[in-house]
Amino acid sequence: MQLISDNGRRVDVEELNTSKLLAHARQQANARNFDEVTIVDVDSHHYESEHMGEILPFMENEVFKQLASQKAGPANGGLPGVVGYQDVGGRVTRYPLRDSEKTGGKLHRDIQIGQRWMDAMSVDYACLFPTGMLNIAAHPQKEMEFEFMWAYNRWTTEKVIPESGGRFYTMLGLPFGDANGALRQVEEFGDRPGVKGFMVTSVRPKLPVHDNSFMKVYRAIEERGLSLAFHSGFSWDDAQFHSCNRFIAAHALGFSWYNILHCTNWVVNGMGERFPNLPVIWIEAGLAWIPFVMQRLDHEYMLRPSECPLLKKKPSDYMRDMYYSTQPMELQDMDALETTFRMMNAETQLLYASDYPHWDFDLPSTIWDLPFLSEKAKHNILGGTAARILGLEPRNDAQRANLQKFGNLKT
Repeated sequence: MQLISDNGRRVDVEELNTSKLLAHARQQANARNFDEVTIVDVDSHHYESEHMGEILPFMENEVFKQLASQKAGPANGGLPGVVGYQDVGGRVTRYPLRDSEKTGGKLHRDIQIGQRWMDAMSVDYACLFPTGMLNIAAHPQKEMEFEFMWAYNRWTTEKVIPESGGRFYTMLGLPFGDANGALRQVEEFGDRPGVKGFMVTSVRPKLPVHDNSFMKVYRAIEERGLSLAFHSGFSWDDAQFHSCNRFIAAHALGFSWYNILHCTNWVVNGMGERFPNLPVIWIEAGLAWIPFVMQRLDHEYMLRPSECPLLKKKPSDYMRDMYYSTQPMELQDMDALETTFRMMNAETQLLYASDYPHWDFDLPSTIWDLPFLSEKAKHNILGGTAARILGLEPRNDAQRANLQKFGNLKT
């Protein structure tokens, strides 16, 4: 037994194995026959900060490469700091001790650990997102956003995704502070294996989503049959959250707020009419905000429709055309949650997300055990809808039969 110290506690290294940490998740999966259900996780993460030594050499600009390497070293490679207490005062041991988990063989470490948690949860496919880089738009040097995104996207598509056996896919980050740079990334990486779309980090202070410079980026993504995702986050450093004196406040409001802002601008500026064949996914903002925004926008639109000349239907109808990830799903009021599902057409528009390995992640049972869902809704939300819009194949005959049963097998 090898023991290491964790803030004064003695921890057995063998107990830090992801498979052991998620033993109860595997028990849940077995009890619910999840291996027969196609489960697609549209939002999971890895700690790219642990691999900056691999990522930074892919930066194009030699000056910024040197600055990033010298400014922060291996800790975060020059990324802006994220203020918060995600490890809940050290009680989530997989955060500070994750580098103690043993891996071996030729596969990339992130793939090995990723397949462990996927197998434990019975997840068939997972979308891999960075963590610290979700705040890259707050970097004071705009050029750094492009350089980091370019380096990360090359590293992901050339070194990580090819080793995943097809189980990991990605929506690559777009440097939204540079529309021409974003277009270049779509053109360079859009056709690479495992790329199912592109992701905008929602925490950003500058250009709005309806700025005309982005229209060529959206068109390029749409023409390639890919998806566009907005991944939310929080920023305690943002001036509008300076009055929050507790992490819980900044976290609760921030994750919803940034997607509320971008979704509102997307809808009222007619992006749904301009790009009707572009699947748009709103990630990690929870669900409680969706009925609120639907009702507020519909109310305002009926009073001032002339301000939205591109719209041919109510704002809420455009919102029902888009997709939303489940995590973090607010479970405190089941009646309110059921109403939310009804208003957003969850059976066809909601996509399961674990957000693993973050502290507030959700297992597939969070969806499966909801008392008001039909069998079709459970299968669609857990993976059927995502498999259809992303073109993902079933992994066994039982999954194929279920995808066919509920109309999700893409031919």
